[in-house]
Amino acid sequence: MAGARVPRTLRVGGAAVKAAIEENPGKLSAVAGLIAVASFSGAEAQTPTIPPVTVDAPVARPRPAASKPTADQVRARNALRRAQRNQQATQAPPVTASGAADRNPYADPSAPYKVDHVQAGGKFPEKLVDTPKSITVLSKEVLADKNATSLKQAILSTAGVTLGTGEGGNAFGDRFFIRGFDARNDIFIDGVRDSGVSVRENFFTEQVEILRGPGSTFSGRGIAGGAINIVTKQATTDRNFYNMDTTFGTDQTKRITLDVNQVINPTLAVRAGGLFQDADVAGRDFVKDNRNGAFLATTWKPTDTVKVTANYIHTELTGVPDFGVPYYRPSTATTAGGPFPDFGVNRNNWYGQINRDFYRTGQDIGSLNAEVQITPDLMVSNRFRASRSTQNYVGTLPEQPVLAAGAPFTAYTLTMNPQSRLQVTDVIANQTEATYKFQDGVGFRHTALAGIEVDRERSSIDKYLGLTSEGNGVPVTPGGSPTGVSVFSPQDTFLPGKELALAGLPTKIGIDTVSGYIMDSANYRDLVILNGGFRYDNYNLDTSAYGAGNALKQQSASFLIPNFNLGLTLKPAPNGSVYVAYATSANPVGAEFDGTSTAYGGVNPALAGGNNQIFGPEKNKAIELGTKWELFDRHLLLTAALFQTTKDNAREAQNVGNAAAATALGCVYPTGTTGNISCITSGSSYRIRGIDLGVGGKITDKWSVFGGLVLMQSEVTASNVKPANMPAPLLYTTNVGRPLANIAHQSFSLLSKYQLTDTWELGGQAVYRSQIYGGSLLAANVGTSIPGYWRFDAFAEARINKNWKLKLFVNNIFDKRYYDALYQSAAPFVLEAPGRAAYVVLSARY
Repeated sequence: MAGARVPRTLRVGGAAVKAAIEENPGKLSAVAGLIAVASFSGAEAQTPTIPPVTVDAPVARPRPAASKPTADQVRARNALRRAQRNQQATQAPPVTASGAADRNPYADPSAPYKVDHVQAGGKFPEKLVDTPKSITVLSKEVLADKNATSLKQAILSTAGVTLGTGEGGNAFGDRFFIRGFDARNDIFIDGVRDSGVSVRENFFTEQVEILRGPGSTFSGRGIAGGAINIVTKQATTDRNFYNMDTTFGTDQTKRITLDVNQVINPTLAVRAGGLFQDADVAGRDFVKDNRNGAFLATTWKPTDTVKVTANYIHTELTGVPDFGVPYYRPSTATTAGGPFPDFGVNRNNWYGQINRDFYRTGQDIGSLNAEVQITPDLMVSNRFRASRSTQNYVGTLPEQPVLAAGAPFTAYTLTMNPQSRLQVTDVIANQTEATYKFQDGVGFRHTALAGIEVDRERSSIDKYLGLTSEGNGVPVTPGGSPTGVSVFSPQDTFLPGKELALAGLPTKIGIDTVSGYIMDSANYRDLVILNGGFRYDNYNLDTSAYGAGNALKQQSASFLIPNFNLGLTLKPAPNGSVYVAYATSANPVGAEFDGTSTAYGGVNPALAGGNNQIFGPEKNKAIELGTKWELFDRHLLLTAALFQTTKDNAREAQNVGNAAAATALGCVYPTGTTGNISCITSGSSYRIRGIDLGVGGKITDKWSVFGGLVLMQSEVTASNVKPANMPAPLLYTTNVGRPLANIAHQSFSLLSKYQLTDTWELGGQAVYRSQIYGGSLLAANVGTSIPGYWRFDAFAEARINKNWKLKLFVNNIFDKRYYDALYQSAAPFVLEAPGRAAYVVLSARY
């Protein structure tokens, strides 16, 4: 054997053999057999008389070009795949590890505080690190570790966002300011606008996305400072899970949430959840916060190219409302004012009427979405939404504190001003989009999206009558509000109630919008990414209201609104980016939708004198320069941005008390009128500048962090309003140069969690807000403010076993007295934040 040699003619080059094997494996096996036989025979016989055997290697032939499968072949292939999935499902039903039962599909699975992709209607195709826009995403794990059961709780512990109130005829509810601009009607659910101010629960929420800066190209009207997109929980076809969370709190909270996903078969899954909550509010007497709700989501994937989802959400939040505490305004400029609890008043004092005041906020939201992958590069989708939101409340504003001459400070009294609303908002919306991916001849990979959106929004706003009868036997103002109520010991809390009746004269607002948009993201070898978009909105507003003598008055407006955005992203490394972006947006009159006051974005057809309220849209522009980096094995995302946002042609209102003042501002002072009328003007301008820093993810395998720092500077740059009664030495002769109201110019938040062992995790949160100015209009009254504050929370989590865990939260550890918002008026009040509360949460995951 050792002397056996393969004939020269059989010694074929390695390349030829490799090619021959790839081309004709069966034939080469036969040849190999002949070689083996010949070698063995030669070794045995050692006979040179055997003539040499020549075997030529097969000639490598070029492969035929792969042909594109026919439609019948594609259908047959999909049928075979479905049959295989059905067989696998029959043999082994889905089994889920408890730790991954309800994993967020948008987050880094190894670092759930870090979100890699945003949902936001599918308009951001690149990863978050490569998207040229500041976006803060609160994943479901962040929401859980913040113990944020409502959108308000989640947002107020996030840097760069502050809370507004319901001044100027607007509803009390989720009214947020992002980068200094009102975003109360810029809240979206799965990329579709959720019109009307409401109060939103989190039990059906997967994550919350805060898109900062103008974004009309992405979202339509408004979006001056940013938008909020709520991503809902969806049914999944790849696993079953059964989740429950039970909460008990020192503020009498009793809360249960359920979340169940069931795979019916490999093509169909159903997910359902429920909510029950009965709770008080820590540090506030008589206030109740009760909630009930349910959601149902289905996913159907009949083929690999078709996906249909349907969702229904119902929430009902009821209880006793809290409209805050009175504000002390000293009579001399040398004494600083502030909320009365800062001057010795019991922080628990509540100034409503327990037998009258109530609130009920309800939402019913139904969605039907479909996606069809027509080709591997072309997808067409459609989203349909029908919803109804209800705001129904009677509450009491503690306003106009007064002190009799010579009386001690503890003798301060106030006026209990009743406020009521029944607002019903109906929305029907449809978005149709096509997404096409292709590569051009230069080397850019494009993701182009074109869409058409049609929205029909309707709101009816009524109020209750008979709110003054509870004041029998007590002094009242000419408007019927009880006066002489003690600030230190309110005596009218238990006045007898009375059956309420609606006025039956609703203000009605209707908005119809037809929009077309196109966007493109072009990626050149992950080195340069260009994006841009253009949107055109056909906006139509109709509103009606009852004026003097119950006469119905109407007003309408129509605008064609173009907007665009541009972005350039450079990637100096695979894990980082540097970008510059520019975007525009517009706020047409009436776009705030819930407003009945022209001073705050609404349209009031019954305005005295029929003064003009229809002005051109407010125009917003923003530029942003930023960078994003993924560090620590790409499990931590760091972001930093410099930004500037400007608003031009802004609307303002001021009260004028005579014909000369009205004429000077271009308004009409009707003959026979006495007192002030509201005069609306346009042409004002505002500017916000700042820096926005963010962090989210894991520093080590055991240490997770999430937070941000936002520093801003605001200024009125043009104004027609001349403020009156500004206390010295803060007197302004014009609004120009004043900061804006409702802004915490410095804000910080940091959530941190450390895994001590496989069983224990410890974490905490620090939140800072700087001083916030009030004001009767958008410009700040620098003599009225609420103080800045630090707040600290802590939590500990114990994993009992793979299915059960126990969590302890302590919110506001040091029982800090602080305030969420300041009502903008000449007689302000403030919304007091909850005091210290502890919660135990028992969670099951199967």
